[in-house]
This record gives sequence, C-alpha cells and structure tokens, in this order.
Amino acid sequence: MEIIHQTNRTILFEEINPEKLDLITIVGDVKGIDSLSDDKIKEINETLVVKSFDEFLDKFSPTVYSFYNAANQKVMYTLRKPEGIDASAISEISIDQNNDFLKMLFTLIDTKRIQGITNVDFKFENLLDMISPKKVMDDIRQVRKEIHYLYGQYDQLDDGDPKKLDMGDKLNNMFEDASRNYNNVMAMLPLAIDDIKTRLLLGAGQEENQSEAVTIGMLSIGDNGELKIIEAPKNESAELMVVDQNGSGELAAIFEEDYEAVTDTSSSYVKDLVVRTFCPLPAVRNEVDVETEIQNYNTYLEFYKNSKDDFVKTVKPLVEKLLGVKMFFDQYATKNKGMVPSLLITNAKLDMTVKSNNIPRLETYLNTVNSKNDFTDTIWFGIVPAVELEHSGNAKVSRERFRGNQKVVKQDGNTMESLAMLLHVVKDYKIQIFFNFAAGEETTFNTMATSGIDKYMDKCSVLLRKDYSEFAIPCMPNFTIIPKDKSGVVIDSRMLQTEDGVKISQEKEDILKLWIEGVYVGASYVAAGLVAAYQCPEFLKEAFRNVSREYPGVRFDIEGGDNGLRVVTTMAKEISGFTNSIKDAINRRNFGFVFSSENAQVQGRDVKRITVYKARSMAMTEDGFDSIYKTLVSTYIERLLRFQTGDFKHDNIVRFFSNNPSSQKSKWLNAKGYINSIIHDGDDMNYVIDEKSNLCHIDLVFNGNVKNLEVTITKGTAAAKV
Repeated sequence: MEIIHQTNRTILFEEINPEKLDLITIVGDVKGIDSLSDDKIKEINETLVVKSFDEFLDKFSPTVYSFYNAANQKVMYTLRKPEGIDASAISEISIDQNNDFLKMLFTLIDTKRIQGITNVDFKFENLLDMISPKKVMDDIRQVRKEIHYLYGQYDQLDDGDPKKLDMGDKLNNMFEDASRNYNNVMAMLPLAIDDIKTRLLLGAGQEENQSEAVTIGMLSIGDNGELKIIEAPKNESAELMVVDQNGSGELAAIFEEDYEAVTDTSSSYVKDLVVRTFCPLPAVRNEVDVETEIQNYNTYLEFYKNSKDDFVKTVKPLVEKLLGVKMFFDQYATKNKGMVPSLLITNAKLDMTVKSNNIPRLETYLNTVNSKNDFTDTIWFGIVPAVELEHSGNAKVSRERFRGNQKVVKQDGNTMESLAMLLHVVKDYKIQIFFNFAAGEETTFNTMATSGIDKYMDKCSVLLRKDYSEFAIPCMPNFTIIPKDKSGVVIDSRMLQTEDGVKISQEKEDILKLWIEGVYVGASYVAAGLVAAYQCPEFLKEAFRNVSREYPGVRFDIEGGDNGLRVVTTMAKEISGFTNSIKDAINRRNFGFVFSSENAQVQGRDVKRITVYKARSMAMTEDGFDSIYKTLVSTYIERLLRFQTGDFKHDNIVRFFSNNPSSQKSKWLNAKGYINSIIHDGDDMNYVIDEKSNLCHIDLVFNGNVKNLEVTITKGTAAAKV
C-alpha cells in the first residue's frame, strides 16, 4: 500500500450531460505525442473524476430541457439543449437531489433495502405517489412551515444581532429555492391544483372529497336560547388579517415583492397563488366562480398528467444512469474511510469514444495514467452499461384486436462491436471492463430465474478466445427499482359539480394515472462498485477480523468460502431465489459476474441483500471461466514488479523472487493468514528467465491453477545466475 495507494479507480464509458466537457475533447489532438502533460491530467481529474454521488451531481449537473409548443399545446422535453430556439424560451430542469422523481426513487430504494422484501410483496404504490401533486404540496408545506418558523425567530431578534444575520442567510436560501419556480408554470401547477381543491372543498371531510357551498359563520345562542351558527360579519375577516401573530401578513408582502422582482412575465393569478401557497391568511373568498374553477382544475390536472408522463419518459434513461452511479458509490458502505473508490466519467457515448479518429486520444490518456510507475491516477476497472441484447421479437400481427404495447423506439445502446473495440484497446493497459446488457424486463432476476443464462452466453460468444477475454466481465442480471407492472402512479381524479356542491369523482374513467414503464439499474455499476469497495482494507474490516492494512483486496476471492455472504451488495433481495436447475447450470458453466437473490444465513443471521454468486471473466479454463481476481492479482504483481525492479531489470527480478527474508515474495509468503493476503495457502509464484528471448516467465499458482505472466527484461543489465 506504500507504493500502490489505490487499486480501485474506475472509468465509466457513458454520456451524462452533453453540454459538459468530455474526455475526448479535453485530451484533444495527440499527433506526435506519447503522453499527456501533468497539467492536462490535472484538468481531466478536476473536470471528470468524482469520489461521491454528490460531487458527481455537482460536476455534471444532469439537466432536462423543456419548452412549450404552441402548435400542439404541449410541453416538450429533451436531454440535449435544443438548437435554433431562443434561450429565453427554454427551461432547464436540474435532475438533482431536489427533483421529485429522483427523490421518490431514492426513498423507494432505501425503504426496500430496510424492509428486505422481495418485489412481489413490496408496496410500490405507497411510494410512487410521491410525484403526485398532493405529495409535491406536502413537501411545499414542509418548506412553508420552516420559512414561517425561521421568520418568526428572525423577526424577534434585534437588527445587527449575528444570530439574526445567520437566520437571514438561511431565509435567503429558502426564498431562492422557492423563487426558482416562479417562472416555471409546470412547477406551479401542483400549487394551482391544490389551491383550487382547497378553496372549493373547504369544509369537506377527509374521506368524502366533496363539499357543499361554504359561508363562514360564528356559533351563537339566539334570543330563545337556541344554538345556531350565523354568518360572520365581513369586518371580522379583515380584523383577522390584521391581527396576525405569526407574521404571515409581513411574509405575504415579502413574497409578493419577491415575485414581482424575480419573475419575467408577471401574472396576478400566479402572484396570488404564490402568496396563498406560502402565506395562507385567515380570509375566505366568498365569491367563487365554481364552474370556471372546476374547469381550470380539470384542465390543470390533465395538462399536469400528460406533461409529467412526457417528462418521465424523457428523463428515465438519464435517471437510470444517475441511479447506476449512485449504486456504484453506495457499495462502499463503511464507517471508516480508507481507499475511497473514484470514478472517471468519459461523458461521451462509447461509439464516439472508440471511433478510429478518437482511439489515439483514449490510448494516449491511458498510456499516461497506466504505463507509469506513479499509480495515483492508474485506472483498474471500467464500466460499460446497456450493451444491446437482441432477442426474438413478437409475432407480427396483421390486425390489432386489443390494445397492446406501443412500439417505442428503443434508446440507443452500446453495440457488441464497440465493446470489442474498447476491450482491444484497454487490454494493453490491464483494465477489467464490467459490462451489462440493456436493463429492462428481459434482463431481470425474474427472467433469469425462468430462462437461465443461455442468451447471455450466446451473446458473449464473440468475446471468447481473444487476447482481451480476461478483461471482459459480463454482469447479470440487472436490478429492478420499479417493476414494469407495478409502475402506475395515480395523479388525482377529476372534479365534478353536483346539485349538492363539488366533489372529487370516484369513477374509474375519471382517475388520472401515468405509467413509468419500469425503472432498472445496470448490473455493471453494482459489480464494479462492490469490487472497487472491497479493494479497501477498511471496507473488508467491516466483515472480517483477519485483514491486513498492508495490502489491497486484489486477491480477495468473493466466491471463496462464505465471502459472498459477508461482503454483500446494498441492493435488497428481488426474488425468492433461482431454481436448483438454474443454479446447476450456472455452476456447471461458471460464467459471468452473476448476482444472487437467495435465502441464506451467515453466522446465524439472515442475509437480506443481493449477493455475488459468480465472479468470472470471459477467459476460459478447463472447468468454465476464470475468476476475475486472478487477472487483478496478475496486474498488481506486474505493476509492483515493474516499480521494484526498475522496469524489469534482471538482477532486481531475481531479488524480488528470492528466498531472502527481505524479498517481496518472502514478505508475501510470511503474511499468508489474512483475507487480503497476496499469497494464500495453496498459492505460489515461480519464475523462469529465458536468456535467449530476454523474457521472464512468471507462473502464478492459485489453488493449483496456474496463471502465466510474461515480462520483457530490460536489456543492458548484467546477467545473474538464477
């Protein structure tokens, strides 16, 4: 660890925000150069490398762009900034921790993790309504409560009091958040919907959702002692507005002034809406045009539902990428931070990165960080999500008798050809690539539990018996955040006018519902995240006692013993398990990085998380495919050997493998008892120097299985007897 400080920097071949810089652009023209300057590497690190999900959101600012189309009266959404449209007509929606869709997904993932319930029993509908207008308003009411609480304290303090100034800063931030939506009609619609419902259903029961006409009154005793409610005098409402103990009147004036100052095109309706939302005053509008209000309510609701539907469909592919990055970092679940995983995001599509004119740029960058004896920026792993998986389509139907799935144009995935090209490049820099097939209903735990792994093996067959096979790691199955058949969100129901007043319709046809069509996360994010996490000795210490702080987790075999049940993912179980026949097939073939959702126990405790069942690359062995740790150990030893032998000098190689107590091999042999020892019981390493070819052949023995490593000896050094 003193020489190689990190063995878990990972590169993600994915575009997050096309408006931000990408690796190919920053590297630039590389004609005639072999390596990038230190300044250029620093710029790449500052722009593209992140060590947490928050830093990722901050650096890449994932954004959806929207504009209004007057021709079809719709809100249009796009992930790429529209060209040819005036900037003032485009709204930018930040997809960050405050976005209601992302917040809903995070809450769902956390709740499922805590409960440890499989998909079939989990109540998805209880959390999906977080993006309904009702739940959006609940969030706004919480913000309103905090603003009123802070303003109450702020108002009581003396001017110049440092505490008052601190509270002023907090209030400024809260007003800033609120004001961002003044010009965003879409953000104001839930306010308008709730506002109309509140005023028209004033006095309605919680469950009836209907109301009669309301006239505010007061309880009195008549001349004959009878108890009755009489209409309240109008001036009492005015007095109530003046006698304002919570500062609502002052706050209302502040919000009104703030709206006028911030908004571009002022609307008296929206201004009143903002004030009523954040500062509801104890005054009632006695005259309400019920018919117009109901029409507005239903129009707003329909527009909100359709726009939210279009928004969700547009943003879902981006959100699935963001969830993937979050899951990568979430796997590093340890209290004591040590070797924190870092992620370099290329921010370019894979097919663009591996174009013939861009390959030299990628190679020059990798040559700079992976071919030096400075291992600070060395990249060990890579992630390629969403590789296309062809499957037999549905039978062609000449006539549609019943409503079926709409033929949706699929998002562009990564091709097998692009992946093969990438592997051909990165093999020279010893980067192990975790990849998964397009996340969807066909690649879930459910599907794998019924159809097995044959389709994955067939698709990966083109990667067999290649010089890059050991660096290709197919990951499966993908993770389901929301199943397709449980992804319905009830927005609300239409409002009706009846003889008795106003009510919310309970009829099925009046319930407005949108379908998210499922949300999934690629298995490669979680696989790479977990392997990057267990490189850190501090992380391993959470599960094991016999951990050495001297070594990274390169030799840790997650398939060995009960390691896979101790070092688990943060993902909740999805199904009750695979059948024995499916597990037998997986064990017989020993293929891929396979996740498992099985009932299991370790040290008397139930395992309620998804675990790793197999961790294999595409390199073939006699009994299937090779474990990923063997390639990682080989890479680690080669890099350390190069460093300690001064680029493979003859004498130094002999010293490295000698029986001298101070040799590196002796140190490793004497530190066998740890879970992260470089040499375990049953392991060995031997070498043979071929003087004629000037090569050193190293045999790494793992539990009787031999892996060969070959290095070229630096010429011009004096030969020593072996």
